[in-house]
Amino acid sequence: MRLASILAVALAALPATATEKLRVDPDAGNNTFSAVFDAALGERITAQTSSVACEVSWDEKTGTARGACTVALTAIMVDNEPTKTDHFRQWATNKKSDPAACKLEARFQDVKLGALVAEKPVAFTAEVPFTVCGRGPGDGRREKLSGTAILLPAGSYGELKTIRIRAAIEKFDREAYRIGPAFTDGWLARVQSLAKVVAKEGRVDLNLFAVAQPAAATPASAGR
Repeated sequence: MRLASILAVALAALPATATEKLRVDPDAGNNTFSAVFDAALGERITAQTSSVACEVSWDEKTGTARGACTVALTAIMVDNEPTKTDHFRQWATNKKSDPAACKLEARFQDVKLGALVAEKPVAFTAEVPFTVCGRGPGDGRREKLSGTAILLPAGSYGELKTIRIRAAIEKFDREAYRIGPAFTDGWLARVQSLAKVVAKEGRVDLNLFAVAQPAAATPASAGR
């Protein structure tokens, strides 16, 4: 019985999982989201922000990550112009909800990054479900994400271990998520004139720094 008790205490002291928590800070200023829509006969429009938030669980043993990343619609500027930015907000919400309540979100599970090497880029690909203002794509697609991950040990970039992610989504179809004048009340008269001016497909680029979070102190260690 005494041996069983000792084993039980020892097992309870072990971490419940092998995962590590990482966070992308939306206020850090070094994380970027950029979407470029370049119409052959029209405008080259860039929607961008440095306010990207992610909560990630990283399993170093299996080389997989799961979690979510979000971008608030109101944090995105279009060509750094208030008018274009307002139009984009109308198109994203279809003028049926408050832009302040809308976010672009990607939730992912078991994304295989593989064995990361200190200060060396490791290529990865993933298919990630995406939503805009809570709307998924009409065809149920997952966006194909490709890029690289670099492990930055503690002290090489900051005080804590960091994983830098550079990734892109090619041919992001905004109309699949009902983003545009064709889906927005009050814009129907301008749909045809905008058809060639604003590209349907664009490229999304992400540059993120996911920082390891210090483990919470256990009751036993907190009292030491």
